[in-house]
Amino acid sequence: MYSVGIIGASGFAGVELLRLCAGHPELRVVRATGESQAGVPVTELYPSLAAVYPGLVFEPYQPDAFDGLDVAFLCLPHGASQALVPELRPRVTWLVDVAADFRLHDAALYPQWYGEAHTAPELLGEFAYGLPELFRAEIAKATAIAVPGCYPTASILALAPLVAAGLIEPTGIIVDAACGASGAGRPPKPTTTFCTVDEDFTAYGLLDHRHTPEIEQAVAEHASLAPSGVQLLFTPHLAPMNRGILATCYARPAASTTKAPTSTADVLDCLHAAYDDEPCVVVTAGSPSTKATLGSNVAHVTGRYDERTGTVLAIAAIDNLVKGTSGQALQCVNILAGLPETTGLPIAGVYP
Repeated sequence: MYSVGIIGASGFAGVELLRLCAGHPELRVVRATGESQAGVPVTELYPSLAAVYPGLVFEPYQPDAFDGLDVAFLCLPHGASQALVPELRPRVTWLVDVAADFRLHDAALYPQWYGEAHTAPELLGEFAYGLPELFRAEIAKATAIAVPGCYPTASILALAPLVAAGLIEPTGIIVDAACGASGAGRPPKPTTTFCTVDEDFTAYGLLDHRHTPEIEQAVAEHASLAPSGVQLLFTPHLAPMNRGILATCYARPAASTTKAPTSTADVLDCLHAAYDDEPCVVVTAGSPSTKATLGSNVAHVTGRYDERTGTVLAIAAIDNLVKGTSGQALQCVNILAGLPETTGLPIAGVYP
């Protein structure tokens, strides 16, 4: 049995980790911090967990309370992990950060995309990028994992095999993605109240959303291209639903006539070759839907080639809190622990 501490357990990513850990046969949560909810029983804030955490109380973060734990999950807003990781690293066996603090390899990108300099750039190289389908070998050798963002997970899974196989041009890519309101986190915001989100659909982060360089970096790395070899325009949208991400990606066929797809079958064959052995990705001939992935750690992916416009289309759907955050974090821990990768993870969606 592996001991687990969750820092920031009162947020949506944290409570999803609590839920998933409760169903994991080899993980036991012994610490759950929540600064804004310190002293509050977990089941008071989240009655859905009453049957599995009847005595657990959110506590303030104390570094020495994590001494000797096997796993520490950091589920904090951007910037907060940077302050904790240096002192937390030697206290635990494995460190898993679900925020963006250690996802980018180049520290110079943080001021540009996140508006502030990274405070622990010397640690960036110690984190493996936690997308198992593409970087499993790196994860297995690491002791620190930076779990991808939810938008990047869907976008990268849709695009990476096509770029790596040379079917599409790595520049001029357009990613048009939508997410449910839970992607914005638990703290209330004027843009995520019920009255704002209900019956509305809006784009945000126009031209400068912070997940752009993360998607470019991972796709380029998987395809063995230079960091600047992939370029895309990413536009996120807020959809009137609780959970889910749908990423629709458009790309030009490869300039090389020997590699360019000539049919939808070529695109689907590439995706099948990449993912048919992956337990947490399903390649479908139909159109992926967020409802089909609800509550599961499985991404649904498809592709098309449009002869009329000469465009390659790739689509991925995920649950943003499971495969897009907490489920993927557990998938990485399973790899680290040498367990079957789907241990404790739901791979069937909830329907209706």
